[in-house]
Amino acid sequence: MPEIRNIVFLGTSYAGLGAAHYFLKHIHPTLPKDEKVTYRVVLVDPSTKFYLRHASPRALASEALMPNKHIFLPTENGFKQYGDTVTFVQGKAVSWDTESRGVTIRKANGKEEVLLYHALILATGTKTPSPLYSLQGTPHTDIEAALAEIRGNLATAKHIVIAGGGPAGVESAGELGELLNGRAGWFASRPSHPQAQITLYTNSDKLLPVLRPSIGKQAEVFLKQVGVDVQYNTKISSSQPLSNGQTSVMLHNGEEVVTDIYIPAMGLSPMTEYVPKHLLDPQGYVKTNDQTLRVNAAGPRVYAVGDVGTYSRNSIIDIMDSIPVLETNLKRDLLAAHVDYNAKPSGPDRLFKAGPAETQIVPVGRSKGVGALFGWRLPSWFVWLLKSRNFMVTEAGVHDRLMGNDWAKEKAWNGK
Repeated sequence: MPEIRNIVFLGTSYAGLGAAHYFLKHIHPTLPKDEKVTYRVVLVDPSTKFYLRHASPRALASEALMPNKHIFLPTENGFKQYGDTVTFVQGKAVSWDTESRGVTIRKANGKEEVLLYHALILATGTKTPSPLYSLQGTPHTDIEAALAEIRGNLATAKHIVIAGGGPAGVESAGELGELLNGRAGWFASRPSHPQAQITLYTNSDKLLPVLRPSIGKQAEVFLKQVGVDVQYNTKISSSQPLSNGQTSVMLHNGEEVVTDIYIPAMGLSPMTEYVPKHLLDPQGYVKTNDQTLRVNAAGPRVYAVGDVGTYSRNSIIDIMDSIPVLETNLKRDLLAAHVDYNAKPSGPDRLFKAGPAETQIVPVGRSKGVGALFGWRLPSWFVWLLKSRNFMVTEAGVHDRLMGNDWAKEKAWNGK
């Protein structure tokens, strides 16, 4: 019987899904094939479905505009093309022993098992305060329930509070504003017959802090056109559901705001509860070599990709740029260790280099938007073309994401 060497991917969201497909398409076929060793890919995630979280602002506003079937994709279906090379485990990592090189997985049925790894890719990502915007380390049904609840409450909502001046907050405010209030006419700055009072709170002095201030100001103009007010330099201290279905929101200055719907759209926290403390930075992210993407302190052949790693700026651009780097170094490490388990590769590693910081595309309703791409400011019509009209969710695009067609071609490296 050959030795089974598990290549384990923890997490199958954007980073994990892409990294697993890239590995199976371009790295696994190049590994030595002999009678002594078999490389097996194991995917681990609490959810059986991939959530297109970038479309959540439109999804929370209306299922008619963004149907659930377009944003919840069955993960396993995308990996059937690889046959029995891949095993999917529905479960959550609850602990990790770097000495024995095993991760304890709590399966959907509540039972636990230790999964030993030859190589480990950490891609568990981050979560948001609200389940509307991300998986929470639980099944996708939690998100479906949260979406159904807020959609049901919108019909009677007269007052909405959204916390967070980043993309999620601005996009959600724009979607809800246009849905409930319509959009201002040609010569008006606000809608003529608004249905709901919507306020977006941010503890910053500007919206969209990744972008230059003038772009944030333009976002505010577009928000006002759909009846959304922006309150700057205001922090949400706490929130408490009330017995009548409303929510009490306490501001940092002691003021209480009672609202029909409260949406916390600020902040991210890494899903690293299973990671040994010595491998985490003070914010809870996995300490990652920001060039090779190895987790050096965890032993050989351990890597972090996506939001979970300290190298990341929590952007899809960083994920797309880092996956080829991860895969090249993983391949080098696996080939070196095929015969000698502790051998290291010779020659230079492939190194990750972060792209320009000012890259963000933010719809503000269904017909407007702001953003910049690699430092170039984008006009509203171009943001509409790229994202505002459908949040980049098309039938063909969804299929390509699920099947890994984004990575159909290997991102070649010249070894320098």
